[in-house]
Amino acid sequence: MIIRILSFICISFLATAAYASLGWNMPVGVTPVSKEIYELHMAGFYVCCGIGVVVFGVLIYSLIKFRKSKGAQAAHFHEHLGIEILWTTIPFLILVALAIPATIVLAHIHNTEESELTVKITGYQWKWKYEYLDQGVSFFSILSTNQDQINNKAPKGEFYLLEVDNPLVIPVDTKVKLLITADDVIHAWWVPSLGVKQDAIPGYINENWFYATQTGTYRGQCGELCGVNHGFMPIVVKVVSKDEFKQWVSLHSGSVAGETRKELLKPLPESALMTLGKVEYEKTCAMCHQNSGMGLPPTFPPLKKSRIVTGPATANIAYVLTGVPGTAMQPFGQQLDNRTLAGIITYIRHAWGNDASVLKKKQSLVVQPQDVQNVREGKK
Repeated sequence: MIIRILSFICISFLATAAYASLGWNMPVGVTPVSKEIYELHMAGFYVCCGIGVVVFGVLIYSLIKFRKSKGAQAAHFHEHLGIEILWTTIPFLILVALAIPATIVLAHIHNTEESELTVKITGYQWKWKYEYLDQGVSFFSILSTNQDQINNKAPKGEFYLLEVDNPLVIPVDTKVKLLITADDVIHAWWVPSLGVKQDAIPGYINENWFYATQTGTYRGQCGELCGVNHGFMPIVVKVVSKDEFKQWVSLHSGSVAGETRKELLKPLPESALMTLGKVEYEKTCAMCHQNSGMGLPPTFPPLKKSRIVTGPATANIAYVLTGVPGTAMQPFGQQLDNRTLAGIITYIRHAWGNDASVLKKKQSLVVQPQDVQNVREGKK
């Protein structure tokens, strides 16, 4: 036991660099603020270690020196003004000494001046939306971990529950201002390596920033308990060179995006819609309605034999586009494109035996991208 205690004390006073490599310590990070947070954390840790050594040292010394077997007699006193002042003043001075650097770091965290890039981040149940306000680029970022891994039908991948379809792409050596809010409930955008953890609150916009000094991929998660699928809301930030970022922006904005929208209206074979729909359903809808289509009643109703899914296609499309106010069913009209929606709706109208009910009601099984666009525009 004594050897373990001595070993712990020795480890506690290792160099800071050694601490950073230990898995149970917080990461140093790749931004100036994250390094400041780490140094503040280590300063507090060393102070706690020092207090622990002093307190337990005096305690152990007293137990040994004044033990009953040596005939020690307990002193009889009730108060001592000097000691009272001492053990009140010392903690006060320690707190002040820690509060000063903590205040400085806190001021740095919220100083968003001289930002070169602004990104608005909106939290949804259970995904993130990123909008580059000056570049005209916006997209949703959704968990991409395979459902077979989540349901323990396949081995877990290296980045299990920490991978997305569209990462946030940021240029290196650039001060990025973050405007963070939420659409439904309270979320929190948290990436430890970037030194950012900011609440996303509906109706409010909170500001934060980071300045990544190294290229690479950095991962985080929603830091607030936002609902039943809170653990399926990862964050992936890809830091690239400035030239690579310019190329990425050019591929996701302007005329290219316009051409892409035209492509998304072209009709697809039923088999292609089914293949696309299955993949997108498992990525976007299965968290609530389950792979089996049985849902999680009463919050997430079943899609199997649902009157909406087996009814007229236009009603099915409208339901998905507009959602249901006051429930967990979100409006997906602004989240997914026409092709993706057409694939998902075609898939759910075929799956779990729904096709028999659809055909019995003499309704169409296949929904094309143009059908979705027609409903968007109010056309039948």
